[in-house]
Amino acid sequence: MALAQLDGDKITDWASFHALSQQVFGFPDTYGHNLNAWVDCLSYLRDEDGMSRFKLFPNEVLKIELLHAEALRARHPEIVDELAFCIDAINERYSDYGEKPALELVAA
Repeated sequence: MALAQLDGDKITDWASFHALSQQVFGFPDTYGHNLNAWVDCLSYLRDEDGMSRFKLFPNEVLKIELLHAEALRARHPEIVDELAFCIDAINERYSDYGEKPALELVAA
């Protein structure tokens, strides 16, 4: 299982969330630093589009560990909630294409 770790202590606002995400997931230089771009980049993990450093096999899952999740939730609950919402939406997109979900969010 592939693993990406987002350190909640490094997330102070949306800008830092997107900068960290670009670094951790290997999003391209053209990454738009918004949730639509975040969803788009992680919606093609099993394709050859190069929108992320991760390339998953057909049934493989990318585990996203949100480190210091409770502290982040205390500071910015909207970021944690939107992250979970987006991951659910991405997994639904995979299901719509007849594939297994590709992402798992784990609060650590």
